[in-house]
Amino acid sequence: MKINDLEKLKSEGVDSLPSEDRRKFLQFGLAVSGVFLGGSVLSLTSARNAGAGMGPLPEAGKFPYKPHYSMAIRQNRCIDCERCKEACVETNHVPSFGYRTTILEQENDMGPAGKERVFMPVLCNHCNRPPCVRVCPTTATYKDKTNGIVMMDKKRCIGCKTCMAACPYNARYFDERSGIRAVDKCNFCFDTRISKGESKTACAAACPAGVRIFGDLTDYNSELYKLVHAPERHVWVLRPETGAMPNVYYMNG
Repeated sequence: MKINDLEKLKSEGVDSLPSEDRRKFLQFGLAVSGVFLGGSVLSLTSARNAGAGMGPLPEAGKFPYKPHYSMAIRQNRCIDCERCKEACVETNHVPSFGYRTTILEQENDMGPAGKERVFMPVLCNHCNRPPCVRVCPTTATYKDKTNGIVMMDKKRCIGCKTCMAACPYNARYFDERSGIRAVDKCNFCFDTRISKGESKTACAAACPAGVRIFGDLTDYNSELYKLVHAPERHVWVLRPETGAMPNVYYMNG
């Protein structure tokens, strides 16, 4: 099936956005994510601090998506208990050969102090400019126009796995079970929890250390918004050089 450029834009959820709002949205993402050029960090600051260079932060409710679901991960709190993974598997019926979220481990050499073991939770980053959406030939993967979540329509998936190859975060797997045979990924538990009135994803609710904070970036009173925009906090994203503009923000806390 051939999908023209207009359908591609629609599947990314940006076709109906006024140019001014789209511009503000991109500015907002860059302000939080940091701007990288030639490997140098030009800005890793809050959107409030970056206001002079990026323009004013949009007023509440003026973002392209409302709610605009996102997640902050306080990385140094993770102890690799894997309760988040267990909750995700149980809630979303993830098979043993796949994952919607996982925890990476890294060992850093601290010199005379020895070695430090660091854990990094990873999942779909629900990018503002998702590479997976752009490469899908059937629009089986798309960005929801109302909340910005990158979704999967498994009935449209033909199993070509181009989205898996395009994902900068290796956050997709092919569900080969009979009757499914389609790519699967995290959708912030939208169908299993959020659309049913729950305020947290399964992984966020199960974490005993408060590592994962799920919320709405358009709610200026939410814990998520305050964490991401705290002037004193260093906030970063994974692989910003891809231009995907992810919606999962990392920090220490």
